[in-house]
Amino acid sequence: MKNRRFAIASAVAATALALGACSGGSDEGGGDFPDKDITLIVQADAGGGSDLTSRALASALEPILDVSIVVENRPGASGSTAMQYVRDQEADGYTIGFGPVEIAMLGHQGYDIDPDDFTFLSQIMNAPGVLSVPADSPYDSIEEFVEAGQSEELSIANSGAGSIWEAAALGLAAETGMQISPVPFDGGGPAVAAVIGNQVDAGVSGSGEALAAMDEGQVKPLVVFNDERLDDMPDVPTAAEAGLGDLEFGGWGGIYGPKDIPSDVVSTLESAISEALESEDYEKTVTNSGNLVVHKDAEAHDEFVHSEYERFAELLG
Repeated sequence: MKNRRFAIASAVAATALALGACSGGSDEGGGDFPDKDITLIVQADAGGGSDLTSRALASALEPILDVSIVVENRPGASGSTAMQYVRDQEADGYTIGFGPVEIAMLGHQGYDIDPDDFTFLSQIMNAPGVLSVPADSPYDSIEEFVEAGQSEELSIANSGAGSIWEAAALGLAAETGMQISPVPFDGGGPAVAAVIGNQVDAGVSGSGEALAAMDEGQVKPLVVFNDERLDDMPDVPTAAEAGLGDLEFGGWGGIYGPKDIPSDVVSTLESAISEALESEDYEKTVTNSGNLVVHKDAEAHDEFVHSEYERFAELLG
């Protein structure tokens, strides 16, 4: 009887081990991923560009991954509140975040944010920077604007001290020897409003904000800080075309998570995001805002964020 009980117990144990092996998935992922809801953290308030982009991506991801993507807004401290929260979660792929360009900037501005603390999954969009002047400005080209700024100080509005658009203005000055006075506002919209109202000589903003004012005949875009011209502004040259060197500044955004997410989970998320970016609804959400759908895979986005981090060390340090 004793031997029979031992045999039964051994058979049960063997069966349990076999079932565990079948259902366990890869050694790294610890199971089929995903098998529960995923939370997508947004660093800004509901209704803004980051939020709308994130929600459009979440909607496109849900049928692909067959789980709910719960969007959670955690604004505060220039986005660092959300980034630190994501950083401190378990690295299992179930908490990810929308990472704007500031994820490569805040570490140079006194915040405890370092790209080495994250897993970067994909770039999903870009809002190229545009320098615009008032509609009645005496400057009709970027060449005229730069020439004027080399002999007198010109004021350039931006979306806030330490912002990507202040960095763009500083980059322009460093490249050309212009004398500029950066004027911070609370966001790209107010910066463009200051240009419209002739409160400043020019302003740098995202392409979406500049496009809306251009369509109303309120500003004249002079240059695009992108590697190619924008379809919505076909007559506006890139910085390279204007002889300003490789000046590229964009309000890009991507998806990231805590450091050391298992490689099989990264692959699953990376593939799903790539497919989601082809969604018609996602594309409309991004392009209707005057921005671009831009995709980089996990490896390329990681390299890009780290290169941006090094570049901003020089501009913001």
